[in-house]
Amino acid sequence: MDFEHSATAEELRVRVVQFMEHYVLPYNAQWHQEVAAGNYPVELIDDIKALARWDGLWNLFLPGLRDDEPGRALSTLDYAPIAEVMGRVHWASEVFNCSAPDSGNMELLHLFATPRQYQDWLRPLLEGRIRSCFAMSEPDVASSDATNMQTSIRRQGDEYVINGRKWFITGAAHPHCELGIVLGVSTTDPESDPHRRHSMALVPMNAPGLEIVRNIPIMHYHSPEGHCELVFRDVRVPVDNLLGEEGRGFAMAQARLGPGRIHHCMRSIGQCEVALELMRERALERRSFGRYLSDQANINDWIAESRLEIDQARLLVLQAAWRIDTGGAQAARTAVSGIKAVVARLQTRVVDRAMQVFGAMGLTPDTPLSYLWTWGRAMRFLDGPDEVHLRSVARDELRKARETRGATAPYFTFTDQ
Repeated sequence: MDFEHSATAEELRVRVVQFMEHYVLPYNAQWHQEVAAGNYPVELIDDIKALARWDGLWNLFLPGLRDDEPGRALSTLDYAPIAEVMGRVHWASEVFNCSAPDSGNMELLHLFATPRQYQDWLRPLLEGRIRSCFAMSEPDVASSDATNMQTSIRRQGDEYVINGRKWFITGAAHPHCELGIVLGVSTTDPESDPHRRHSMALVPMNAPGLEIVRNIPIMHYHSPEGHCELVFRDVRVPVDNLLGEEGRGFAMAQARLGPGRIHHCMRSIGQCEVALELMRERALERRSFGRYLSDQANINDWIAESRLEIDQARLLVLQAAWRIDTGGAQAARTAVSGIKAVVARLQTRVVDRAMQVFGAMGLTPDTPLSYLWTWGRAMRFLDGPDEVHLRSVARDELRKARETRGATAPYFTFTDQ
């Protein structure tokens, strides 16, 4: 078993590390100052994006990328360590045109777009000229069970008419967000398979009847690109704005979520590494009651536990990436559920320890810790809550138990009394 990254992945990882050190980290403070001043999108992003594309660090996440498309066709496994580096600064992935939800939307369009949809939407996304959002979750139902969905996408003549409400739609408030991929119910036939009732429609964000009601703060953090509530009131799009086949939306959404969850997890591990690095340095520098914090046994335990837990989670994520590359999204489904539950909880644990070491400063914007904790807590809901993923893992374990029932009998020892 080889634990080294491939030569391609390692070469690109090193280049992304160097790019981050030269062109991202020096401008991190300025990015935050500009956003705080209401200047979003931040102008310097376009210059850094141009440098990343010129340097060949562009669209690194898309395995099926063609030779005539900008970027590098990396496998999920090769992209994983690179995503970890990008995740260390939460706005950095946009610089490389690898940010969510655009990355998942590009994967969907790459698989299912018609030639017209390719030219109108996918090509501008691949070139980084526009942004997009993915409208799936809803406020009035438990969105962890997508069969509950109420937003309707119904055909009327040569159009689809969309009605409903969506929320926590990431990226919808970005000024360059021009496309929403909307998942809704296209049939109410009670006899149909509940997983075959959904369709996806490509909706321009300036379509009449589409309203951005609000940008919802997450744990009082107000994201500039938005986690928005959207209302669709008789929004009409041409029939050729249907993505894929009618009734296949649920399956398409599941295919989209698999790689996206791996990307989220690797970026999260990068953020955990930042938190651990901050915690280590603070422990060496801070004195309390005449001793450095690094001399305290409980602080040493926190540092050691964080290192072990991060490394364990990384191995699980790399295994899930390998599974999706070798067997596809369905074969990797349980592994992806497992890492989604593990990593989201890992981030809040590691960051919480770092915040304790920093003391009250850890609660302020003077460090990135409070934001990282907030994002880690949000990840326990994003792309499905922990409980749904744990249930998937348990179901797989119980399925295996049913298939091998009785195999444990030889492990029991029976003796005469």
